[in-house]
Amino acid sequence: MKRKLLSFIMCVALVMTALTGCGGSDSSSGGKQDKGELNIFIWTEYVPDSVIKQFEEKTGIKCNVSTYSSNEDMLSKVKSESEGTYDIVLPSDYMLQLMIEQGMLEELDKDALTNLSNINEVYLNPSYDPGNTYSAPYQGGVVAIAVNTKKVDKDITGYADLFDPSLAGQLVVLDDYRAIIGMTERSLGYSMNETDPDKLAEVEEKLLTLKDNVCLYDSDSPKSALISGDASVGAIWSAEIALAMEEVPDIKVVYPKEGAYVFMDNWAVLKGCQNFEGAMEFINFMLEPETAQAVSEEFPYLCPNQAAVETMGSDYSDNAAKNPPAEVISSGENVKNLDNDTLEIYNEMWTKLKQ
Repeated sequence: MKRKLLSFIMCVALVMTALTGCGGSDSSSGGKQDKGELNIFIWTEYVPDSVIKQFEEKTGIKCNVSTYSSNEDMLSKVKSESEGTYDIVLPSDYMLQLMIEQGMLEELDKDALTNLSNINEVYLNPSYDPGNTYSAPYQGGVVAIAVNTKKVDKDITGYADLFDPSLAGQLVVLDDYRAIIGMTERSLGYSMNETDPDKLAEVEEKLLTLKDNVCLYDSDSPKSALISGDASVGAIWSAEIALAMEEVPDIKVVYPKEGAYVFMDNWAVLKGCQNFEGAMEFINFMLEPETAQAVSEEFPYLCPNQAAVETMGSDYSDNAAKNPPAEVISSGENVKNLDNDTLEIYNEMWTKLKQ
């Protein structure tokens, strides 16, 4: 009888332990339940790890982050994987438009994106996604010119100056064929989206004269070469220049007189997303002013979040590298999608430059 009673007590204890364990797990996570995972595919050095962690702690959603270095790399990787491998991506304007045209994206749930109202109206309803049906702005910027004034005597005012033979071996440039070919096109007075074969032959001839000036192609962290002194001049993302300026005061930012390459990167959700509700939570979190400010403090690109800009003060608004002047944006040009035949010419040019 005692053995039966002891067995009964032990069974009750085991059941209570199991129940307590379940409750204990929820309690230790602040009352949150497991809300699944998100597979996020983003640009390298663009979303702070601390922001991802904060989202995980706030929502209970685990984030698996992978990174890429160019829009083309991202597109190729997404297409090579099975649908549902990635939930959220961060394409630039022209790539977003291409993905919309190819039916690769889910429409966003605007009712869930209550923080979309924080975005400056200037950056809403873009031509590449009218009505922001598929996207929400994240950060933008310019391919600007960085100059170490202590090492370079030449007066650099535009993209055309970067082809000067006096800069041999001194340039770090983006490992991005549309940016660098586009820069070359602008230096000749052409569009960054030129399609005329005769003009592109002229572009190629000039592009190849850049080869001897380039010491490094780097889209991940081009500021590093400037900070270390391995490069004296750069054609790189404006935010990378801002970070380099903080480390080396002799570095200054120059916005090209020909008109700059400008871009906006956007949150989007892929077809086959395995956690659509979680994806909406993530994008809405990224649209919070506090989140946008934390992002800008670590990666100081152009911030379309007006509510965040108002709280960041002059450290952001008065810094020309962090906050490109309005006239720079208005006089600049966005990369657009081109036909396959033209892209083949661009690819051949790029291959020749990097040989």
